[in-house]
Amino acid sequence: MAQDLRSQEVRNPIDVAEYLFKRLQQVGVESVHGVPGDYNLAALDYINKVGLKWVGNCNELNAVLRTVSLASVSDFRPCMKSSWKVDLPAFEPRYAADGYARVKGISALVTTFGVGELSAVNAIAGAYSEYVPIVHIVGYPSTTSQKNGALLHHTLGNGDFTVFSRMSKEISCAVSMLNHQHEAAVLIDNAIRECYLQSRPVYISLPSDMVEKKIDGDRLNTPLELEYASNDQEAEDYVVDVVLKYLHAAKNPVILVDACAIRHRALKETHALIEKSGIPTFVAPMGKGAVDETLPNYGGVYAGDGSNAGVRERVESSDLVLSIGAIKSDFNTAGFTIRMSQLTTIDFHSYGTKVRYSEYPGVRMNGVLAKVTAKLGKLNIESGPIPNNNIPEKETASSEPTIKHAWFWPRLGQWLQKDDVLITETGTSNFGIWETRFPSGVNAISQVLWGSIGYATGSCQGAALAAQEMNIKRTILFTGDGSFQLTAQEVSTMIRNKLNPIIFVICNKGYTIERLIHGWNDAYNDVQEWKYKDIPAVFGAEPGSVLTYRVKSKEEVEKLFKDEEFSSGETKKMRFVELVMPWDDAPAALIKVAQAAAKNNSAE
Repeated sequence: MAQDLRSQEVRNPIDVAEYLFKRLQQVGVESVHGVPGDYNLAALDYINKVGLKWVGNCNELNAVLRTVSLASVSDFRPCMKSSWKVDLPAFEPRYAADGYARVKGISALVTTFGVGELSAVNAIAGAYSEYVPIVHIVGYPSTTSQKNGALLHHTLGNGDFTVFSRMSKEISCAVSMLNHQHEAAVLIDNAIRECYLQSRPVYISLPSDMVEKKIDGDRLNTPLELEYASNDQEAEDYVVDVVLKYLHAAKNPVILVDACAIRHRALKETHALIEKSGIPTFVAPMGKGAVDETLPNYGGVYAGDGSNAGVRERVESSDLVLSIGAIKSDFNTAGFTIRMSQLTTIDFHSYGTKVRYSEYPGVRMNGVLAKVTAKLGKLNIESGPIPNNNIPEKETASSEPTIKHAWFWPRLGQWLQKDDVLITETGTSNFGIWETRFPSGVNAISQVLWGSIGYATGSCQGAALAAQEMNIKRTILFTGDGSFQLTAQEVSTMIRNKLNPIIFVICNKGYTIERLIHGWNDAYNDVQEWKYKDIPAVFGAEPGSVLTYRVKSKEEVEKLFKDEEFSSGETKKMRFVELVMPWDDAPAALIKVAQAAAKNNSAE
């Protein structure tokens, strides 16, 4: 008779929650983001136990208390202390896990059932659209309550405990419901593996009565398989030969690098090709930071009408474009104004390769790029433009003291340092850095595709924490005043966790990007002007622990950038800057994109 494996004694028992957090630790997670809620409290006890750090976050919608129904106290009573009240917080983090993952490669987020996980849906959807790997762990009511259809708080009152997981299924590459002890380890391993390999969020439910269930701890001795499956070698070799044929025949090829080269971990192969070939190389806006911009063949940002000077002409006159990891969204293409013929394009992606109009599904870019580089012969190369951080002559000649975008973003490029982490909000700052040439190693973080206002401040908290764990000296945030007002509470989290980012709040009286699209003078694009640099003190920063500034002129910016304490990566204090700019000024690229967006909106 076959033996039921579920009934076998576990030789090295380990609790489900401990197994889960140890697996996360093995793939590089050092800190876990989230907010405590009744259904996840017991699981949170295991975070410190396995050596991870808990990072509690604030909600963008402000703090809210939920009253727990007495009928469901049994679902979490084992983890309650006698001194605790029954009222428990149900506010959730927003974007910190996203920023952490973009620096560390993967992150973990813990929310509570219903109210908590739905608060996080916007951020998870953004991570899904932009290929950011987040393991989303949701504390669930007990499996008994689920089976009985109990009328619990945080439910819709209809006994359906799967409705929220079904919502998340559409924005997750894997959903693991840990409702059965004997399946838990396999489901955990599969979710984390898929999160890493597909570079997208996954959803793991953890019922309160599953937290302490015993599973096989010996599985932890076998690391998860996180290597991409090799391409079929015959197919790969054929594609490589085809690519080389067109590459050697080209008279003026170019390389265009975009976000999926970063997200799907193809930068090593991409850099090798760029350096060995010497081909003029450009980045799309979402690919900013993917390429070492100090290389002699780096040519700048290509985004159709929003391209750097000379870039559009060079890319669109090329007879062969090697496009690596493209995401052809509206903002990433300056309102769909790119002009590249598929007849002269080779697309490299995580899911396959496309040579002109011939598609090779399943032939992943990593292996193809590596072999193309290895087999490169002599190429015909026509040089491209060379971007710089020179301030336009019109700006240098002007006696106007006001800080204009055309002056500021090249000047920023002169101040940035090697390996900086730079976060920009979807607005003036994101479009401004198109005109900034980076030092080597700069990690540029923005949310060009999803574009949720307020993203950057929450993301900065996670990015700054990850940078601290990796001994990266400077994390720098640029956000607008309107965007900052949506997620300002995360400054509190940064202070509590002793993080020291450099924060610039662009004070220009509202939503400039929205004004450019519609409503130039309308009140709905205005915001109340806060005393922004007083905010760290309001959030409890100790006197002297945060350096605050207000700069209103180019001369004051110059003085600030030359201040050693402000600029040093060794300064262990948050630096908070009010950067005052005209309400009606914007980067040239943003103006062009907004015009295209307004046209598209009116056409619809």
